[in-house]
Amino acid sequence: MTPEPPPAFPAAFAAQFDTLLRWRRDVRHFRTTPIAEPDLHALLETAALAPSVGNAQPWRFVRLLSPGLRARLADHVDTANQDAADAQPDPDRRARYRSLKLHGLREAPEIVAVFSDEAPRAGHGLGRTTMAETLRYSTVMAIHTLWLAARLRGIGLGWVSILDPGTVAAMLRVPDDWTLIAVLCLGYPEDPSTVPELERRDWQHREPIADRIVER
Repeated sequence: MTPEPPPAFPAAFAAQFDTLLRWRRDVRHFRTTPIAEPDLHALLETAALAPSVGNAQPWRFVRLLSPGLRARLADHVDTANQDAADAQPDPDRRARYRSLKLHGLREAPEIVAVFSDEAPRAGHGLGRTTMAETLRYSTVMAIHTLWLAARLRGIGLGWVSILDPGTVAAMLRVPDDWTLIAVLCLGYPEDPSTVPELERRDWQHREPIADRIVER
């Protein structure tokens, strides 16, 4: 059988892809409009197209459907946020930190916790003997793929990271060899913007890539 030739991507597609990358946002403000089940499953199917070390596919997605679990998680993150704000040494920066909305756990219609399986059967150990952390990097690739696929459909994603991973893993009763990588809020953005929120709020602006390239 003759293999299919790889697709050719025209300049117009490349320009649209660049626009997609520039419009990716870490969303905190969500409408409560539900995401249709077929759309959510399509997103997770697309996320699973991500590359992974040894084709191990270590990503594990846990949907939080229980209102009680969601409330407990939101309370935990609120406490962690308060502790993180208190740890800011500069009073002005501390006040600005407290003014930020850092999660949408109470509004987003979908909450997905993403774990990395540290001992997947798939892949047979290929590529991770000396760098076991590549399993986690692979899971991050799946998250980024999901992020772009969601944005393509007008769905926002917010990555919640101010939390205690062990507490969340225990709360969700996952296997011991699963490591939490992210808690994701998914939903339709309340206020899409061309400028990322942390730039609008003058917390941190994007810096030149030239400052981050080193030659040897």
